[in-house]
Amino acid sequence: MVINRAGSLRKEYFISYIKLIMNAYSYQVEEAKELVFQHLFGLQEDRLGHETYQQFLQAYRELKGL
Repeated sequence: MVINRAGSLRKEYFISYIKLIMNAYSYQVEEAKELVFQHLFGLQEDRLGHETYQQFLQAYRELKGL
């Protein structure tokens, strides 16, 4: 997947991506979150910027029901 690094990725993007992983691999939300974090962020919170990471966390919380 190609990511345009000119701006921040939004919560809706991460919700869609996490749901895709959940459906494709029959993962629970926690497992999908870890896979997305590994693939997109390379296990580094600041890799795509602070705002993008915060959007990722908001998407996870929403999917988790928190």
